Parts: sequence; structure tokens; C-alpha cells
Amino acid sequence: MKKLTVLLFSLFLLLSGCAASAPASEGKLSVVTTIYPLADWAEEVIGDEDIEVTCLLQKGVDLHNYQPSAADILKITNADLFLYVGGVSDEWVEDVLVQSVKDDIRVLNLFSISEDRIREEEIVEGMEAEAEHEEETEYDEHLWLSLRNASYYTGRISEELSALDPDHAAVYAKNAETYQAKLLELDEAFVTLTDNAAQKVLLFGDRFPFRYLCEDYGLSYYAAFPGCSAETEASFETVLFLSDKVRELALPAVLTIDGSDQKIARTIVDTAGTGAKILTLNSLQNAGKEDGSYLQIMQKNYEVLQEALSR
Repeated sequence: MKKLTVLLFSLFLLLSGCAASAPASEGKLSVVTTIYPLADWAEEVIGDEDIEVTCLLQKGVDLHNYQPSAADILKITNADLFLYVGGVSDEWVEDVLVQSVKDDIRVLNLFSISEDRIREEEIVEGMEAEAEHEEETEYDEHLWLSLRNASYYTGRISEELSALDPDHAAVYAKNAETYQAKLLELDEAFVTLTDNAAQKVLLFGDRFPFRYLCEDYGLSYYAAFPGCSAETEASFETVLFLSDKVRELALPAVLTIDGSDQKIARTIVDTAGTGAKILTLNSLQNAGKEDGSYLQIMQKNYEVLQEALSR
């Protein structure tokens, strides 16, 4: 479906010749991103400079289900800088970039610059894998859920903006440095929290997009599904396994992610019968400005972990 949208848009361009008719606001450089964390990082680096930032995925739109509209594709093809994740959910992007109006468009693909930061999606004990993925390697797309990755990407965004607008390179570098210091401060708070936690296991009655966060802080986990799974119903065996783990480990909480109907988590809690709470961690994969900044959302995740790692 995503490729069909791109092909139809390409035909539209050929027939109408209007690709260059929708530039960014007069005189402004244009930065376009797929997901909210990238837009928020870009705005932090840009600061008070007059650059237009557009995030394609609005609040409530999940990266894994996103279908670019013709208007979205036009925004990308007219951008000066395009930022995207680059995982399997973004396979449509390469076809769009071929249509770019600007020969000198700058593109930052997180996967292409992440090298040893990328991890394969894990299938841990008790987790249900989708049948079509059992025989192939799939990489975890949720790179933005590591504060350390966020700091690295902020630096790379600063470099791209500096190349695009060298007159303000010092401003972008300074803004990035200031923001990276805030990211480091929160990262150190997470380290202190997890180093002193009563227990270091998280259990999700849901998908699990937090591989990078858990790896940063030495946390183990159990979950119903991997992070990119489209499954919504857990088997009896999965529910029973996770319920047994709640009892065995005396876990104070079963976690869900933003947007979850919490049905699986409630079934796990009811089956375990221990009075465990249901808590929600925000994956930022369908977040928007209404939810706060990237740092504010990650601070809220820190507060949730305080409770989830207690006794």
C-alpha cells in the first residue's frame, strides 16, 4: 500500500508538473521528519533560527501503520533536510526521495548512521512471534528510546543543519551541546535509579519497543509480543506464562505502552492475583506536541520505572 501511494504520486507529478509548486514558507529552510522525536530534536538544535520544521506523523498515528499521503510526499520532495528512522516501516522512503525537487536535499537516515547501535528484534521466553518473521532477521526500529542514542542523533542533526546553513553553524553546535547536557542529566538519573532498584525485571502485557532503553540500564524483560508486532490477542499459554512470572518474581506492575487497550495486561494481572498495578510507558512512536517534549515524556517514563522497579 505504501509503494502504491508513492507510485500514484509519481504519476501525479508527471501529469501535472507541479512538484515545485509547493515550497516551504517563503525564504525559509524546510526540515521534514517522519516521527515526533526527530522533529523535537531538530527544534532544540534550531532554537530561535527561522527554519520550518514539519513532522509528518501526527499524534495517534503509529509508525508501523503510517501511509504517506500525496501531501506528505510533496512536503518531503520539497524539503531541504529530511530526517527519518530507516527501518522496515520506512521502506517507502527511497521511492519518494527519487522524486525530490531539490538535487541538494540533505537526508539523515538513523539506521544508516547507527552502526553498532542497531539491535536485532529479540524473541524472549514466553513471547509470541509473528509467523512470517520467524525465519527472517528483523531489526528493532525504536532507536529513539535510548537517551544515549538521542544525544548522538542530536549531534548529527546539528552537523546536517550546519552544512545546510553554515552562517549559523556555531548556533546549532551550541544548542546541541546544551540539549545533550540535559539528555545526559536524565540518563544519569536513570542509571542511579536502575543501579539501586529493588529488582531489575520489567514485564509487558503488550508489545515491547523498549529494547534500547533496557539495554542502556541493564534491565531484563518479558513481554507478550516483540516491538513491531501487529498482534493484539495473546494466547492462553502466553498469558499463563506472564502471569506466573508476575507471581514468581513478585513484580509490582505489569506494563503497557501508550495507546494500548490494556486487555492483555488486565488478564495477566487478574490471573496472577497478586494485586500488581498496570502502568504505561510512552514509546513516543505515535506522540505529538500535546504530550510534551521528548525530554518531558522520557522524564515521565523515568517516574513510571521508579514504580515498576520497586517492591
